[in-house]
Amino acid sequence: MSKFWSPFVKDLVPYVPGEQPKLTRLVKLNTNENPYGPSPKALAAMQTELNDNLRLYPDPNSDLLKNAVAKYYGVQSNQVFLGNGSDEVLAHIFHGLLQHDQPLLFPDISYSFYPVYCGLYGIKFDAVPLDAQFRINPADYAKPNGGIIFPNPNAPTGCLLALEAVEQILKASPDSVVVVDEAYIDFGGETAISLVGRYPNLLVTQTLSKSRSLAGLRVGLAVGHPDLIEALERVKNSFNSYPIDRMANVGAAAAFEDREYFDKTCALVIESREWVIAQLQAKGFEVLPSAANFIFARHPQHDAAGLAAKLREQGVIVRHFKQERIAQFLRISIGTPEQNQALIDGLGDL
Repeated sequence: MSKFWSPFVKDLVPYVPGEQPKLTRLVKLNTNENPYGPSPKALAAMQTELNDNLRLYPDPNSDLLKNAVAKYYGVQSNQVFLGNGSDEVLAHIFHGLLQHDQPLLFPDISYSFYPVYCGLYGIKFDAVPLDAQFRINPADYAKPNGGIIFPNPNAPTGCLLALEAVEQILKASPDSVVVVDEAYIDFGGETAISLVGRYPNLLVTQTLSKSRSLAGLRVGLAVGHPDLIEALERVKNSFNSYPIDRMANVGAAAAFEDREYFDKTCALVIESREWVIAQLQAKGFEVLPSAANFIFARHPQHDAAGLAAKLREQGVIVRHFKQERIAQFLRISIGTPEQNQALIDGLGDL
């Protein structure tokens, strides 16, 4: 603590990201990165962009990427917002659309950045408990609110909410912004972007860090009604008018255009996820239904922290959360077949 801090800083509880170990030869299954590399077309586009033009500022509107996203999802370019990673997009959403008198609603077990943003922007919130099966119950959100946000599939549980249930939440709160955070939607769900034309209060966020293997590039997006997008553009242009750099603009656009590679790698992750689930269930684990590139599992006879420590001794890193309701769960990212086998081998015979 310093006398030079602004008063609110001392009360902030920052988000703690997953460990990024410096050691080599580790099987890293703790941060939900895609085990397969980016699209070769994306890499080629960025290589071409690596030239003297880097001395120039990028396009402040990122029109190349914005048009690629709009074409991919069948929307207009004025329905697309871009940011430096989905976390920045979410920050602008909290700042520009979710500061109201009524509390913001989100699940009690969810993306842990949500309460951090609430603390940063002074937003009141109500953490709505998941049900006994760790699922979102749409009826629980049909109450006065200043906005609603939830991941779909949820994180860290991986459980998917069907589009019909998303619509139920939208219909119950027509005067509030409903944000569906779809960081993992491409691994088994159906995007809610198909609903934005019918619900002007819906905003859908996505990232290129997961299904398009560009976590190191930092590109996120939101799709919604032009009025919502205009609010985000106002915030962005009052904060950082050049969030998408030249490399990210061309690389991300090429990634959206390479559907064949995208479909192939997503299918590989899904296939591996089902294999990992079967292997863990054979060892007695309870695994929640997952539509993400990770699974959430616990063993009735073994402490989760102890299992995480045992795996680490074997060179395999998974994510353990200390939150009370989920303290006995491990979140395990899906890796390559070789990495997944190392996970199973590291658990041994328990």
